[in-house]
Amino acid sequence: MELPSPVPDELVELIARRFRLLSEPMRIRLFDRLRDGEATVHELADELGSSQQNVSKHLTLLADAGVLARRKEGTCVYYRLADETVLALCEQVCVSVEQHLLDLAALVALPVTAQPERSFR
Repeated sequence: MELPSPVPDELVELIARRFRLLSEPMRIRLFDRLRDGEATVHELADELGSSQQNVSKHLTLLADAGVLARRKEGTCVYYRLADETVLALCEQVCVSVEQHLLDLAALVALPVTAQPERSFR
């Protein structure tokens, strides 16, 4: 799908809302873990070293937005990715960040044979 130009205000708000949803580090960690398969709040909290309350808060936001799906089995609720485009977006951002870091490293790298001159005067 190609974005219309100009982007309608309603679509701008939806896009911004999605980016805000993805801007929390814990949520990225949750996506990373859930790409390996579904898990309960308890399992996710243990694996990510966070409280169940914190993990549950993020899972609820993501599920309400349709990014995650949940199913109940007995007393446990299992969460899984429902919208795998978030992983594709994360991958695109990772590639972009990696390229940016390589570009910065190339800018600041000194040739191996060049040594900075030192002056103590």
